[in-house]
Amino acid sequence: MESGKIVKVAGPLVEASGMSDARIYDVVEVSDNKLIGEIIEMRGDVASIQVYEETTGIGPGDPVYTTGAPLSVELGPGMMEAMFDGIQRPLDKLEAKSGSFLQRGVTVNPLDRTKKWKFIPQVRVGEELEEGDAIGYVDETNIVKHLIMVPPRISGRVKEIKNGDFTVEETICVLETEDGDKELSLMQKWPVRIGRPYKKKLDPQNPLVTGQRVIDTFFPVAKGGAAAIPGPFGSGKTVIQHQLAKYSDAQIVIYVGCGERGNEMTEVLEEFPKLIDPQTGESLMKRTVLIANTSNMPVAAREASIYTGITIAEYFRDMGYSVAMFADSTSRWAEALREMSGRLEEMPGDEGYPAYLSSRIADFYERTGRVISLGKNGREGALTAIGAVSPPGGDLSEPVTQSTLRIVKVFWGLDYELSHARHFPAINWIDSYSLYQDKMDRYWNEHFDDDFSNLRKAAMGLLQEESALQEIVRLVGADSLSDEEKLKLETTKMIREDFLQQNSYHVVDTFCPVDKQIEMLKAILDFYNYGREALSKAVYMTEINKLPVKEEIARMKYIENEDASDEIKRLRNKIKRQMDNLVSEGGVENA
Repeated sequence: MESGKIVKVAGPLVEASGMSDARIYDVVEVSDNKLIGEIIEMRGDVASIQVYEETTGIGPGDPVYTTGAPLSVELGPGMMEAMFDGIQRPLDKLEAKSGSFLQRGVTVNPLDRTKKWKFIPQVRVGEELEEGDAIGYVDETNIVKHLIMVPPRISGRVKEIKNGDFTVEETICVLETEDGDKELSLMQKWPVRIGRPYKKKLDPQNPLVTGQRVIDTFFPVAKGGAAAIPGPFGSGKTVIQHQLAKYSDAQIVIYVGCGERGNEMTEVLEEFPKLIDPQTGESLMKRTVLIANTSNMPVAAREASIYTGITIAEYFRDMGYSVAMFADSTSRWAEALREMSGRLEEMPGDEGYPAYLSSRIADFYERTGRVISLGKNGREGALTAIGAVSPPGGDLSEPVTQSTLRIVKVFWGLDYELSHARHFPAINWIDSYSLYQDKMDRYWNEHFDDDFSNLRKAAMGLLQEESALQEIVRLVGADSLSDEEKLKLETTKMIREDFLQQNSYHVVDTFCPVDKQIEMLKAILDFYNYGREALSKAVYMTEINKLPVKEEIARMKYIENEDASDEIKRLRNKIKRQMDNLVSEGGVENA
């Protein structure tokens, strides 16, 4: 239905008059090309529309058609292993329809309307259902059981329930409600700017295990938490996000490439299908949804891509899954906000960003959490968001980084000097922090080793002392240090190079299980503690530096993960023996 005429075009911003019947955030179709847009501001009957496609060639007088519905995503079987653009158009279907380059005005249904899915019901006729209750499931992939749930704001008695193969649009269940019969299908729609409801929000308790030692041991993130990875260009933000998407113990991964280069998403597309998920033994893509709105795609759609991703993530969270969403990067999303704000002629805030930047970032991250879903027997699910931030020139005082750090509880600060030195992950252990640390310490102590928190504190204490000692070395040289201080420097070098540094290309070291991490840390601290004992009995540091076991400590990260705990325990015994031998051969007796 035509309802307005274009009066102004300014890049991705279009103004149309005669839109008195429209509402803010309604989706509209712009011009006869039917370009997809969304109303972001209303002044009288004049609507400001952000258009999610190239606006070249349209001008004043062209028609605008309203749909009467907000920007929504289709939620149902068929999302796993798929790659969508920022407004949930499947890129493979777009390519089949218009070729390798996106054509304007091409629309494709997000979910395949012809594919049939085997639906297995879990309810019976006459059963009373609430919003969020599961009526059955579809085995979408080998590892993802896709629950078909009663949509929010609907409840009633089962009048009819079917069993068999259905498309996403066919009716599988009929509910008798107060407002009449409601037909349910495998698919439901949900507006992206509204968080999906849940019964109760819980305090995050369990860690998201990533297999990256610097994160799991020193700066953990909880399932249902939020983390930020700020860092300058080339410091490894994307590589870290790829690692976490590959190896974290989240059951579902939503990866949003927002405004970054296309080759980064290409790398994801090429790598993920080949990688075997260590949790399931299946291809990683079987639990992954990709959303790509790269730097050469429409700017306005970057803003939508973040909301599309988190809405899909909430949907899987409602099924009871632990979901991890990766946004690379929220800075590009904020830049899209800044561009649209400038074209709307709004009063700019700090560095030209809109005054509402902080509230938008807060709205996004507050959709994370560990929750009990709707329904009689609510399922516990968790949604963890990890956002990369790309501050210009690595300036962490800029508005996007600061607004993000006020909301998230984990800060993994990337250091360009570390990345330049090929130290991966390039997370600076002095600047970074995790506000989940106390809870995670209790978890590790209870489930893995009751001495874990003491080990972590001892190692971090040594790393903090190292920075002061390095300053002395730079000023007056290493010879001015005592043997105990030299031992500290040698130990912190082991922590840095043999523990914190990982090889993401090595088949073993790319992922490190928690029990192996703990044993590795124990071995290094054993070296320090036994070394202090040896020094107290008149052994010189030069002798400790000659111990053969140092080479084995450097290689322990490459021990096969299945054998690691026993092998490293044997290594710890060897450390003690070699230190004891030093004392008996060259200690007090021969001093």
